[in-house]
Amino acid sequence: MANSDSQPFSEQQPLNVLLIGAGHACIRLLPRLSGDPMVAISAIVDTQSDPPAAKMARSMGLAVQSDYQTLLRDEKLDMILNLTGDPELQHALGVEKLPGTLLIGRETARLVWTTLEPHERRDFIGELFQKQKNNPLRGDGGFIVGKGEAMGEVMTMIQQVAATPTTVLIRGESGTGKEMVARLIHTHSQVRNKPLVTVNCTAFSASLIESELFGYKKGAFTGANADRTGLLELADEGTIFLDEVGDMPIEMQAKLLRFLQSGEIRPVGGFQTRKVRVRVLAATNRNLEEAIRKGTFRSDLFYRLNAFTIYTPPLRDRRGDLPELAYFFLKLVSEKVKKPVTHISPAALRAFQTHDWPGNIRELKNAIERATVLTNTHQIELDHLPRPFQDCSPALEANDLAEGLMALKARMIDRFEYEAICRYLEESGGNVSRAADAAGVPRRTFQRLMAKHRLSSDVFKSAPLRVRDSDRVG
Repeated sequence: MANSDSQPFSEQQPLNVLLIGAGHACIRLLPRLSGDPMVAISAIVDTQSDPPAAKMARSMGLAVQSDYQTLLRDEKLDMILNLTGDPELQHALGVEKLPGTLLIGRETARLVWTTLEPHERRDFIGELFQKQKNNPLRGDGGFIVGKGEAMGEVMTMIQQVAATPTTVLIRGESGTGKEMVARLIHTHSQVRNKPLVTVNCTAFSASLIESELFGYKKGAFTGANADRTGLLELADEGTIFLDEVGDMPIEMQAKLLRFLQSGEIRPVGGFQTRKVRVRVLAATNRNLEEAIRKGTFRSDLFYRLNAFTIYTPPLRDRRGDLPELAYFFLKLVSEKVKKPVTHISPAALRAFQTHDWPGNIRELKNAIERATVLTNTHQIELDHLPRPFQDCSPALEANDLAEGLMALKARMIDRFEYEAICRYLEESGGNVSRAADAAGVPRRTFQRLMAKHRLSSDVFKSAPLRVRDSDRVG
């Protein structure tokens, strides 16, 4: 069934499901998925030539494909199960999928289809669809994280401009998520099932960028041995994203302006023009007004691009979102490096709050990854962070502290529950029955809580057991 504003599924209409990854996780789940009347597997995707689950898939009449990009734009697709366990792919799928498609990761899928009864499974998935409907810019891919006022304004502007053909200029410091905003605009636009073509304007010299954008004819220059289609033509009917447009060579700016005015392209070495219809998004971390004064950026191009502007806030203006962002990246990184790190110490969180974050989101992710690699316990401590964080003053400005506490208050109950489950699993070495006994709840209740928080016992089976004070000798 196509996803819509109606009920996400019914007894008569199963969910159209795309499986990403035909490895051993797929082997374990495929029989359960194929036997679930709520599920209709539309395709299985894996980049390997002969993945482990290929034989089983063929016996069920299912082919394993290597390309998922076209499938992601299918408006009839209801759900994607990423069975690879790759957190970076999970993040990419969350950005690229259509807004109405539900994305579920491997551990969540394993819990849903191995521990929940059919009626519980239906209710759980229904809740996920409802949460996505209530907040379409957040999802299992985690592509918009944070509930602060600064990001709230960005999300509102994305929702307002996405459905229009308006040219958008995204401005902000390096590492603040400008490309992410561009992808969200495209995936929530009227042309979301058409191509999104990204061009990094700093990646090409002045002599090459024209042929990249407009294409060229055979013999146009030395090495042009065949016709080549330009990126603007590849983006026809879709969206082109001009990243770092402030660094585009001045001579190329005039040609881009001419395209924006006419919608026509002519390949290098060619004589015929062709009209294309392309939604243009651009981004820069440059001060374009200053560049105009210096003569390095055309004012007429600026006014063409600046029809609608979105500013991505720096991380120092999002201190209230820092705890949520830190735990989001901790989850991604701990899965990536396969270490059961689940906590960040109060001292480390205070250091995050006082740091200026010149590298923004990218710097935060790198700091979390470094600390996760260094720690030998379940927790990131202050001394696992780079030296600048350890040298930060512990004092917080009152408004920053208040904003951080408000954000933490909203997540306090869920965080307490999550940490308690992690603690019981860690102390039991990943044994769910023992963990449930220690928590004083039935095993099935404990499994439901694990499913709610997307936790897998496998992560804790290699974790060292913590020694409680009551168990110490001497």
